[in-house]
Amino acid sequence: MAQPGDVTTADANWRERAVERSLRGARAKAMSRSDRFIEVAMELLSETGRTDFTVQELVERSKTSLRSFYQHFGSKDELLLALFEEVIRISSQDWRRQVEAQDDCVAGLESLVLTMYAQAIDQTMGGVSRALTSYHLQLAESRPSDYARVLAPMKDLILELVEEGVRQGKFRDDIDAETLAMILMQTLVAAAHMHALGAYLTGDPLDAERLWSFCLGGLSVSSATGERRPVRFRR
Repeated sequence: MAQPGDVTTADANWRERAVERSLRGARAKAMSRSDRFIEVAMELLSETGRTDFTVQELVERSKTSLRSFYQHFGSKDELLLALFEEVIRISSQDWRRQVEAQDDCVAGLESLVLTMYAQAIDQTMGGVSRALTSYHLQLAESRPSDYARVLAPMKDLILELVEEGVRQGKFRDDIDAETLAMILMQTLVAAAHMHALGAYLTGDPLDAERLWSFCLGGLSVSSATGERRPVRFRR
C-alpha cells in the first residue's frame, strides 16, 4: 500500500512526460530563435557580400537582444560556422536526391558537378556566395578541423560516386578513389571560389560544361592507360 509521499510508477511516468513536454517546448523555442539569427545573417550576407556585420546589427535586425544572441551562440564566428554548416547540410540533401534520380554513377557525378557549380555562380546569390567564399577560405586556415567536418557531407557524396565508378570500371583505378574524390572536390571548390570572387585568370569565367569535361577527363580510364580518346559528356 502506497504511503503518503510515495511516488508510484504512474506518478513517475506522468512526471517524466511533463518534463519531456517542457523540454520539448524549450528546445523548439531555442531552435526557432537560432534559426531566426541564421536567417537574418543570410539577409546581411546577401545585401553586403561580406561577413563584417556586427552582432549589434544582427540583434537590431532580428528584433531581439544581445542576451538572447549569446544564449544561442558564443560569438559571431560561432554563428557564421552554424550558418555555413546549415547551407552545406541542406544543399547536400538536395544534391543526394538529385544524384539518386540519375541512371548511373557517371550521370550522377555529372549532375552533381554541374549543379554545385551552377549554384555557386548563381547571380541571384551573388552576395551570399562571395561572403561565404571569403568565410570558407578563412575557416580552412583558422579552423581546419571544423572546415573538414562541415564539408564532410559533400566529400562523402563525391567519394561514393567515384568509388562506384571505379568498381564498375568506368573510372581509373591507378589512383585510389579517395584521392580522386579529393582532387575532384578541390578542383570544383577552387573553380567556384574563383567565380564568386570574380578572379578570372583568362578574363572570362569558366562555364560548367567545360569544368565537367575536365573532371571527367581526369577520372576516365583512358587517363590511366595513356590512350587518347575524346571525352564525351552529357548535355
